[in-house]
Amino acid sequence: MPTPPRRPQPVIIQGGMGVAVSGWELARAVAGRGQLGVVSGTALDAVLAGRLQLGDPGGHMRRALAAFPVPGAAAYVLDRYFVEGGIAPGERMRAMARLRLDRGEHAELLTVLGNFVEVWLAKEGHDGLVGVNYLAKIQLATAPALFGAILAGVDHVLVGAGIPGEIPALATRLARAEPVTTHVTVEGDDEPLPYTFDPRGGRMAQLCLEQGVLRRPDVLAIVSLPVLASYLVRDPATRPDGFVIETHRAGGHSAPPRGKLVLDAAGDPVYGPRDHPDLAKVAALGIPFWLAGGAAHPARLAAARALGAEGVQLGSVFALCEESGLRDDLRTELRTRARAGTLRVRNDPRASPTAFPFKVAELPGTLSDEAVRAARRPVCDLGYLRTPARAESGALVYRCAAEPVAAYVRKGGDAADTAGRVCLCNGLLATVGLGRRRASGTDEPPIVTIGQDLAFLDDISPDGRSYTAADVIDWMTGARVQLAASV
Repeated sequence: MPTPPRRPQPVIIQGGMGVAVSGWELARAVAGRGQLGVVSGTALDAVLAGRLQLGDPGGHMRRALAAFPVPGAAAYVLDRYFVEGGIAPGERMRAMARLRLDRGEHAELLTVLGNFVEVWLAKEGHDGLVGVNYLAKIQLATAPALFGAILAGVDHVLVGAGIPGEIPALATRLARAEPVTTHVTVEGDDEPLPYTFDPRGGRMAQLCLEQGVLRRPDVLAIVSLPVLASYLVRDPATRPDGFVIETHRAGGHSAPPRGKLVLDAAGDPVYGPRDHPDLAKVAALGIPFWLAGGAAHPARLAAARALGAEGVQLGSVFALCEESGLRDDLRTELRTRARAGTLRVRNDPRASPTAFPFKVAELPGTLSDEAVRAARRPVCDLGYLRTPARAESGALVYRCAAEPVAAYVRKGGDAADTAGRVCLCNGLLATVGLGRRRASGTDEPPIVTIGQDLAFLDDISPDGRSYTAADVIDWMTGARVQLAASV
């Protein structure tokens, strides 16, 4: 059978932001307009479990679970987490199992289902392109998460915050429902440890692929410099299908500056000429690429295409639109402060446990406020950014620089590494209305990340009103101008 022709590349990629900020509703809105809608693949097990415990308003989670090809697996998760009408006010959410190198079947299953549900809903009702975004740093989740997305028919997988060298081969094998082995870095070990995920193991054993051949998604590696792109294309096993070249102006995590870390008067890392990508070198690789980081303007899209890019990836402009998963109050506060010129977004070199600089919007009542941060009792009950490490006893432990200091030190960590660290896992879930309630009766405070260039608000919404994903696409592609000229 001849290979079907590839669809045209999208001009606009909607960034996969935060935890459920780039949710299925936003991705579906973008994909339905002919561009690449992307769901964030981070912590989708917690997102699914949380939404089910809140009663699944609208029934969206249950509708997607009903489409999962292993009904017994979907029923298991529903029985465990769904609460008719939602948990009572003040009630705490049920704890979840966490992925581990040595065990974690339940955590794997919930990860598969969380990713399936988000991608399935994003693809529902249209034939546009949908992608999923992962962090290479979250090593144990990648294989089960990607398999769940592939089961739902995901078109692209985007991977950043690390070196995504294993992803192309992983996508190929998972599309055949074959067991895969990833190699997990362990602090204190000379060699990484193998972690095997079997798509047909445990409660997935009844999976039947007679429903049709699974399709391998295109892999887009998110990198900051041509040197990493050149490294990845040398070997067919690591060669992606495209690149997103992301500069330090983008929201969320960014690569640290090359060379010795220097901070400016505000405490932000200083980037220099070595940190600006040479796009001629990227174009010479002969692989499609998109630019990201401060690209939200039609003129910047045109400039990117003139330099050989397929288009641009946009995050912040979509994060502030109506369909994004940000809590309404936080989205309104961001827009209001940005217009008034009172919003400060720090590129904090210490906030993230990953040690990558992380953009933090300074908003009252969030973890950007030192008083709020100091009042929060440290707890690590989600653990997505935990790092496997080797304790002095030889035992394998999992530690995070944002967990309680005593626990971190007991596992062999240096207390100095915990200074200024923020629990992004709990904070980002709170940002989309899925924050955990603690035994003390307090709710986890949010943390908001956004890009440092929000000048697009003057163009996309000059009157200050809210706007949609369709408005963003029409503005960027010139459709809005063409419509105005025809009226």
